Amino acid sequence: MTPYADPAKPDHVAIIMDGNGRWASGRGLKRIFGHRKGVEAVRRAVDAARDARIKHLTLFAFSSENWKRPEDEVSDIMELIAIFIHRELQTYHRQNMRFQMIGERAGLGPKVLGALATAEELTRNNTGLHVVVAVNYGSRAEIARAAAALAREAVAGRISPDEIDEAMITGRLDTAGIPDPDLIIRTSGEQRLSNFLMWQSAYSELVFLPCLWPEFSQESFDEALAEYARRSRRFGGVVQPAAALTGS
Repeated sequence: MTPYADPAKPDHVAIIMDGNGRWASGRGLKRIFGHRKGVEAVRRAVDAARDARIKHLTLFAFSSENWKRPEDEVSDIMELIAIFIHRELQTYHRQNMRFQMIGERAGLGPKVLGALATAEELTRNNTGLHVVVAVNYGSRAEIARAAAALAREAVAGRISPDEIDEAMITGRLDTAGIPDPDLIIRTSGEQRLSNFLMWQSAYSELVFLPCLWPEFSQESFDEALAEYARRSRRFGGVVQPAAALTGS
């Protein structure tokens, strides 16, 4: 989104889907039940974004730090990601949605990699809602990879170090070609980015919702959009009065 564009609706919404484990623990259940319930919330979020005619929706499914969790929980999460894609892919393809993965593929098992690759290939030319799934993703590592790529190009003599600018870095991130998120939503009441889209979120509006991710609903999405519409996005500048913009 460019400065002073219509602020009423974001083009790109990113969501940190937080609170699955706490939802389950609060009900005396194992954490995996929270992740399974969270899959239903993913469906609601995708439907809500599509209905609102959002152009890009990025979902933080699994961070590079989540490998620290118990092995059985990690295995269950990966299984859920693969199952969700297999079950929903044909429906979403018919709805003209496009899927894309960001994050490091190294370390992911063949099942989830295969599911993600199939989704990307099948929907590559679709023009509807662009769903970006962040798996094994960490923003610091992403920026480091971009810096290393530029360093290799400089050593090879293809670019000069003095030529490196923000656009070059942006073009070598996992999200190259995807506009920066206008709105980042985080559930569970936590108020931090947790190593998510840190370069891209320089001017994102942040909305923190108290609900746990399995509780996320159409109403939750609408609440975040309404809060976004109330914000004044200045991008470091000054919003001109209406009379000045119209020349009256």
